[in-house]
Amino acid sequence: MPKISSDASSTDKIKIYAKTLTKIARGCVKGLTIKNKKFPIFIGKKAEITHKNHIHCGKNVKFEAYSEIHGLSSHGLHFGNNVTIGRFTSIRPSSYYGVGQIGYGLTMGDNSSIGPYGYIGCAGNITIGKNVMIGPRVSLFAENHNFGDTTRNIKSQGVNNKGITIEDDCWIGSGVIILDGVTIGHGSVIGAGTLVLKDIPPKSIVVDKRERVLRSR
Repeated sequence: MPKISSDASSTDKIKIYAKTLTKIARGCVKGLTIKNKKFPIFIGKKAEITHKNHIHCGKNVKFEAYSEIHGLSSHGLHFGNNVTIGRFTSIRPSSYYGVGQIGYGLTMGDNSSIGPYGYIGCAGNITIGKNVMIGPRVSLFAENHNFGDTTRNIKSQGVNNKGITIEDDCWIGSGVIILDGVTIGHGSVIGAGTLVLKDIPPKSIVVDKRERVLRSR
């Protein structure tokens, strides 16, 4: 666990420790059947974790309150050490009911985090590197619907998956949307609200919805 700031009062520290111990206790119970886990795992209240046999957790993984971790996937969900999944964030590789194609899954490196209200659609492979900061309300969609045949409805034409990669040491701002087939190079910063449709070179700063690289770091 990170050290609590010296600016926090004794009362605040006691409250933080009490909440943390509750999350550890919940992790001991709800995390029993998570595969290849390391102690401790922190689980917030009403976090929903399903198909735990497909989930792999390093040390100090945190699933915050109301997060939704759907493990059903062909290659599993792999969380490195010190990974945090924010409140109300959903990770969904497959349909809840197991219909259609089973999705690929997700890998997150050490010390990476996803902020509150995120959506990670990992039907195709999503790889998030180490030390990646993903802000609130960020969405990743590793899937596209086929729609080329105008004689058939879109739903019946299936999907295609190329996958998404976010390399090490990136900062993804609030409200960013990243679509299938994209690689974001290491050390890049993606500004809030950006729609990312194509690859971003390493150490880029992207600040608008047209993906214009403003400058290099």
